[in-house]
Amino acid sequence: MAEIKIPSQVRAEFGKGAARRIRRANQVPAVVYGHGGEPVHITLPGHELMMALKTPNVLLSVDIEGRDELVIPKAVQRDALKGFLEHVDLLVVKRGETVTVEVPVQTEGDLAPGGNLLEHTLTALPVEAEATHIPEAVTVSIAGLEAGASVLAKDVVLPAGVALAVDADAVVLHVVAGSTEAAPAEGAEA
Repeated sequence: MAEIKIPSQVRAEFGKGAARRIRRANQVPAVVYGHGGEPVHITLPGHELMMALKTPNVLLSVDIEGRDELVIPKAVQRDALKGFLEHVDLLVVKRGETVTVEVPVQTEGDLAPGGNLLEHTLTALPVEAEATHIPEAVTVSIAGLEAGASVLAKDVVLPAGVALAVDADAVVLHVVAGSTEAAPAEGAEA
């Protein structure tokens, strides 16, 4: 995964009014913390941050007063109605450090014929990976699975250097039989 460089400015104003002024200037208030250091309150360019956050578990290189910090997003707060970024918590990581993140689960292939439905029990799989080698997603083949079949966490093929951070017997995907009831005919009593 490539690093995305983002400039920042350290902020001295706090509170609702300051946050609103920052957002009106197309900036996003954020806090950088981790590794026992004091939290640093910063502002980030809104559009650049929004584009970077389209990639799950993106690795950001944030320029804080001339020094680059490697960070990953820990919590992202969005406006409930409009979806714009309100605040971001960023966790400092080091190269070679192992972090626990949730990686989206993608599927490939088709279920067995017969109107079966796929139920995603886990839409994201908790994994441990080196901070600079976090996979964007894990892909699970569902080709030919029939009703009653399940895919467990231990069945998911993970990239090299990535380990499960969840119980190996946790159900990730489950196939259920589709509804086969026929609609009652018109005029017939139920």
